[in-house]
Amino acid sequence: MSGRARGLPPLRLTVTAKPLVFGGQAIARRLGKRGLPDWSIAETWECSDVTGAVGVVVGGPSAGRTLREVTAAHGEELMGAGWTGEYFPLLTKFIDAAGSLPVHLHADDEAARRLEGQPNGKTEAWHILDAAPGATALCGVKEGVTPDRLRTALEAQDFDAVLRRLPVRAGETLYVPGGTPHSFGPDTLVYEIEQTSDIQQHAMRWNMEDGSPVDDAEFGANLDMLMREVNLETRPDFTPGLRIAVGDGVERVFLCASPYFALERWRAGTAEPLRHSFSTAQVLSNVGAPVHVRSGAWAEELGRADTLLLPAVCGEVEITGPADVLFGYLPDLDRDVRAPLLAAGYAPRLIDTLASDAPDDRATGGTAE
Repeated sequence: MSGRARGLPPLRLTVTAKPLVFGGQAIARRLGKRGLPDWSIAETWECSDVTGAVGVVVGGPSAGRTLREVTAAHGEELMGAGWTGEYFPLLTKFIDAAGSLPVHLHADDEAARRLEGQPNGKTEAWHILDAAPGATALCGVKEGVTPDRLRTALEAQDFDAVLRRLPVRAGETLYVPGGTPHSFGPDTLVYEIEQTSDIQQHAMRWNMEDGSPVDDAEFGANLDMLMREVNLETRPDFTPGLRIAVGDGVERVFLCASPYFALERWRAGTAEPLRHSFSTAQVLSNVGAPVHVRSGAWAEELGRADTLLLPAVCGEVEITGPADVLFGYLPDLDRDVRAPLLAAGYAPRLIDTLASDAPDDRATGGTAE
């Protein structure tokens, strides 16, 4: 790897911890993340440009600047040539569903603009890090369910009557288009990547912040908006990803890919380092033991369940194994996903299974909702 100078070095960001009622202590105890409070934590927002939870750079020449400020000042260095968005387009989280998440949905782009006054919606994907035997998730409306039947079942909190319940297994990934009703947990540990947004509509009679009851008027208004935003046709399924060997004891697994985001899991032993070249910002999250990360002249340790933002200008990264890490990014689908998978012998129809109901054009920005 070259030692040439970089315009913008790798960035460490502050993390927002969310103590929601479905959380537990698995992010600290199972993943080994340090610095969390002693109480139950449902989510840690690892890389965020959502208003109210914007990450701040820790250390280095950009210390003290928000991710939004860095994106505005160094857009092409961070995101790659031609970038023009105002906000960093990806939100990544660790989620501890010690209990069940509320049944909810996020608007797609069209509904977000029309109904929420936001420039984009929130499509997301879940990569299952750990799950108890028999764990399940709700995702998508059963075929043939009418809007009236869905509304009646949601009012009665009879979710299994109208929503698909899927088996959950560690190592699999589910791509969830905007507008798809969903929930997962209990006993499920997830890494989530999504569009930068926090819009959502819930179908529960309790608040996820503190478990307090939702009164009838608020509940009815929530269901009204949910029914305006729901997509009755999206029925995604979990996938194991597509695997490529890229070195001696180094494997690359494409977990999901769409114009909104792509997510990969890389593992390496000790025969040779993990080496990855890239042309767009990479959100690097460590889901294994501490690793040594080097990019040009920059080198540091990345601890358990810690995240590092690698600007596009860095161009390459080397990680000393043993390593088990995730790379999330905004892809050029032909260059970053289809080309390496086609070269490895995967058929186009199989590559298409990495995302369900994805739009045809590349997403180019995020919202600060």
